[in-house]
Amino acid sequence: MNLPGGLLDLLNKPSPCFLATVDPDGSPQLTETWVGTDGKHILINTVDGFRKVKNVERDPRVSVIVTDPAQASDYYSVKGRVVDVTAEGGAEHIEKLAQRYLGGPYPWFGGRDQQRLIMTIEVDKIIHAPWA
Repeated sequence: MNLPGGLLDLLNKPSPCFLATVDPDGSPQLTETWVGTDGKHILINTVDGFRKVKNVERDPRVSVIVTDPAQASDYYSVKGRVVDVTAEGGAEHIEKLAQRYLGGPYPWFGGRDQQRLIMTIEVDKIIHAPWA
């Protein structure tokens, strides 16, 4: 599925993003996170061992909401599945996101020994809610 221009715009600026995964008991697990794109997929950078990683390894279905930082009521709700989790390029990707979100280098909150991962989300359904 092609990502619409408005969603691509939000994915390429410091937009608030919320990722929902499925816990082992079937309940939702929600995380606020930084977000990016490769132009075709949604990309989430995370740390190896975090709950969301364990959840998508077991059940790749996810839901993502990306909001316009200038107008929170204008958002995209996306359903999809994680099709790849890789450490390749993870550290470089978090540095790129830090430049976007913080305007500087990533502060490595959990320490530099953390293994950064990129989760690639293939989009199945998109709903745009422009309630502005």
